[in-house]
Amino acid sequence: MSQHKGKIAGAIVLLLIIFYAIAVYWSTEPSRFDVVANAKEQAQLRNEKIVTGYITTSTLITVANTLLNKSGGYLSNDVMPPSVIMDDMPAWEYGALEMVRDLSLSMRKDFSRSQSQSTEHEALKKAQPQFNISSEAWAWPSAEGEYQKGIDYLVVYRTQIANQHERDSQFYARADNLRGWLKEAEKRLGSLSQRLSASVGQEKVNTDLAGNSSNKQATLAPLQQQIRTPWLEIDDVFYESRGATWALLHFLQAVEYDFADVLEKKNARVSVQQIIRELEATQETVWSPIILNGNGFGYVANHSLVMANYISRANAALIELSELLAQG
Repeated sequence: MSQHKGKIAGAIVLLLIIFYAIAVYWSTEPSRFDVVANAKEQAQLRNEKIVTGYITTSTLITVANTLLNKSGGYLSNDVMPPSVIMDDMPAWEYGALEMVRDLSLSMRKDFSRSQSQSTEHEALKKAQPQFNISSEAWAWPSAEGEYQKGIDYLVVYRTQIANQHERDSQFYARADNLRGWLKEAEKRLGSLSQRLSASVGQEKVNTDLAGNSSNKQATLAPLQQQIRTPWLEIDDVFYESRGATWALLHFLQAVEYDFADVLEKKNARVSVQQIIRELEATQETVWSPIILNGNGFGYVANHSLVMANYISRANAALIELSELLAQG
């Protein structure tokens, strides 16, 4: 009887070791890719011409495809072990997904339209909502299935803008269009920076109504409040930030190419390159097996504060770039 129990215990231990090894492999973050080389490869395979917007659209497609086809596939909605007990990679996926959602929305309402009263592009009108399904949906429809539909519609749009005979399919590289998307990226980075900084807790003064004594809000809020990220969520926020900055890094590299003339005219290309450099720092290898959460200038590092520093600097540069593009 004891021998039988020993075999069961051994099998369970072996299974746990296998699950752990799989989880470690699936937690490997995707590598960065060359956005221009990637787009050229896609254009060659599909016998298409690289036109304005082709790099950005191809990058959006590749980032979305990466969510579905990286190591282990898409994990956020898995209900079976070992992925059901993993949280770092699903957090990474969610961060990248949020950036995909923002860019696909900007492509639908700005980049593909000549003015506010022009009609929406049919493929983008169908693509953008597909990315808005819950990241944890696993039944019918599943997140993977809906995201794949969105990718397919983006491919249709890319093919149409590359076709010189498709006059109704356009990508407009204008300063106002670019600025609209940058404002969304600012909000994402600002939120991530605040949540990362709250890993050690901070006293926050309420500045919600600052700027005008007549400003009002729906309900009263305390003048000061303690903000602190729950201990079990610190690593999730960190990896969500890694995923978001990974995606944004590629999108900005694509924008640098497609909006080159606009950036040169505004003398803003160096600003984009500086933001890219800050975002590249967020992708440095994490050598620690766990996300450390030391206090201030203590003995132990705080990975969240380091990440918050890079993101805050990138966000400040984004704000400056947005203001630069708004100038005549």
